[in-house]
Amino acid sequence: MKNRSIYFSILFCMALIFFSSYLLFNMYQKNNHKKMINFQVQSHEARQAFVSPKYFSETITLGAIGDILIHDWVYNDAKTRTGYDFNPMLQHIKNVLQEPDLLLANQETILGGTEIGISSYPLFNSPQEVGDALLEAGIDIVSTANNHSLDKGEKGLIRSINYMDKIGLPHVGTFTTKEDQQSLVILNKNGIKIAYLSYTYGTNGIPTPKGKDYLVNLIDKQAMKEEIHRAKNAADVVVMSLHWGNEYQRFPTAEQKELAQFLTNEGIDILFGHHPHVLQPMEWMKSPNGHEALIVYSLGNFLSGQYRDYKDIGGMATIEVTKIIDEEGVKIKLNNPDFFPTYVSNQKLKNYRVVPLNDASKFGLQDAMNKYKDIQQHMLGNI
Repeated sequence: MKNRSIYFSILFCMALIFFSSYLLFNMYQKNNHKKMINFQVQSHEARQAFVSPKYFSETITLGAIGDILIHDWVYNDAKTRTGYDFNPMLQHIKNVLQEPDLLLANQETILGGTEIGISSYPLFNSPQEVGDALLEAGIDIVSTANNHSLDKGEKGLIRSINYMDKIGLPHVGTFTTKEDQQSLVILNKNGIKIAYLSYTYGTNGIPTPKGKDYLVNLIDKQAMKEEIHRAKNAADVVVMSLHWGNEYQRFPTAEQKELAQFLTNEGIDILFGHHPHVLQPMEWMKSPNGHEALIVYSLGNFLSGQYRDYKDIGGMATIEVTKIIDEEGVKIKLNNPDFFPTYVSNQKLKNYRVVPLNDASKFGLQDAMNKYKDIQQHMLGNI
């Protein structure tokens, strides 16, 4: 009996030792596991606190073309059995238009469509298919504040805006509500944010309806200053599209230069001008604090029914924009401004085509190469 008690005591002690060892082993494993998790968290936090300089660099090309001014000769040439087709008019220049990363056009005539009556000068209303052709050709945004914005009143303006919204063509300069007018139009390309602003000197004497000044942005220095400052806080680059100057004059007025200087001082980076219907030169302008802006005083007509005296010569202005982020912050650099001249050809008011000016001899323009050289000097001689 005594031996049996000793035997059970030995078994109990062995079981107790085994159980204790098991508990100690589990505790050891759990402690090791906790240390591994803590190490992983510490390692992750160390990567977040990475002290080497952060660097980002991206370059895009911004472009702009001039007036899309659809006279009756032009829309009659585009007429088909079922509507209008403006695509053939841009087929010879489409590959050029698709080169910039973002391309602006000045949509001079409203796209009110056939329901309110297609019309030409002096009160324009264009087929809505113009917008489709611009999208197809590579246009990314249109400016709409100009002297023809109210040619068909508020109704025409709203119909035009609604159609552009429907087809996904961004626009700036005319609006349907005060809230829309106060909302910045910003396009983002490869991490670079471009704010587009648009203003006009007037609307050919047609007043905006009472209480609806928001329909069209009119040139007003205080309003422009306020929007430029808001845009600079929200975007990397501020582009101003401006309807100004004197028609058919190939050089800017003193008033244009004064306003360009004011806008440069307030912080715009690029100004694309419209309205003269002929090309006016490009130049750099500097503010007192050293800020530089590219000023393109007028881009002339890109597609219109006007001809002779430089009214059928337009083109595409481009500028490279580089955004750099490093340990010193964000820098924006503008480089390599350029100009690609174009010509609007037709045969007895038919077969309207926008073509490269240096290739225009094939489309009936005499002395095309000398005209090309003249235009390049005219546009880039001050750069």
